Amino acid sequence: MTEAILLVGGKGTRLRPLTVHTPKPMVPAAGVPFLTHQLARARAAGVDHVVMATSYLAEVFEPYFGDGSHLGLHLEYVTEEEPLGTGGAIRNVAARLHSRPDEPVLVFNGDVLSGLDIRALVDAHTAACADVSLHLTRVTDPRAFGLVPTDGGGRVTAFLEKPQAPEEIVTDQINAGCYVFNRSVIDTIPAGRPVSVERETFPVLLAAGAHLHGMVDSTYWLDLGTPQSFVRGSADLVLGRAPSPAVPGRCGERLILDTAEVAGDAKLTGGSVAGAGVAVGPGARIDGSALLDGAVIASGARIRDSMIGTGARIGADTVLDGAVVGDGAVVGDGNELRGGIRVWCHARIPAGAVRFSSDT
Repeated sequence: MTEAILLVGGKGTRLRPLTVHTPKPMVPAAGVPFLTHQLARARAAGVDHVVMATSYLAEVFEPYFGDGSHLGLHLEYVTEEEPLGTGGAIRNVAARLHSRPDEPVLVFNGDVLSGLDIRALVDAHTAACADVSLHLTRVTDPRAFGLVPTDGGGRVTAFLEKPQAPEEIVTDQINAGCYVFNRSVIDTIPAGRPVSVERETFPVLLAAGAHLHGMVDSTYWLDLGTPQSFVRGSADLVLGRAPSPAVPGRCGERLILDTAEVAGDAKLTGGSVAGAGVAVGPGARIDGSALLDGAVIASGARIRDSMIGTGARIGADTVLDGAVVGDGAVVGDGNELRGGIRVWCHARIPAGAVRFSSDT
């Protein structure tokens, strides 16, 4: 198995303001764009050709990754003129694939952080003689996800989208966002229109008698769709809880990139990241947070479980807890922002203007 499709076209609406200027897969996690971790793990699993299905801010990807040779990959880019959904995006890049009809093609969602053994998924697909195989994981509360029940042999029996009533929750297994398609199956997806693999492709294949196989994997898994989960995923990469060969340094309590400047008595803990050109002042305390490139944290600031955007400035003695501060924003001295508050890009909050706030 030598090639993969990466679905990186989403707008990342739930992650705003982090995605106002940056497509979701390019938002930094543990010091590098999140997509870097996915590409590195794919390469480690034996993939050498990746086609990126792009749409929103498509022009950002190729200047950063180029042809992929520095990663040991051959990268290609296909841009959707109009959003096509997951299935439509897969079909839209089919002409760039090199696999024969009976060979497997790996498909990744661009917003899932996982410890999945990719080779094991492909091997399970081959052993089961499946048409499509899905990575499944178990969650405590499956109501926000698509349920995928399987029989005793791992064969998928149904697809149930986001059940709400208790009687609809027939399994805790959910679609974890990584698939193996036989190349021939991709060609059966309708071309030139939006298609959802979850709501259309998989149910249609199942109704037609195709063999859809589910492999339940209990390793690390996190959907990075919200700012809180994205911050958590970045911290878990730094701490070594989530595996990636692309973390630019040793795993531990902190990751400080070479050009960052951190005062001697400042403390970064809980998997915090200080990106390129970041400045952290004396006495600052950063816990479980990501400071993106060029952010400035003044003396005495307290930042927990938060993300500070590129070039943003946080004033002296300001407290941030579960906050997201957009690119270029300025939060003045002595503010206190908690409970999931989001500060928009280039917004300015004067000194002492907010003592406590939360999303409502």
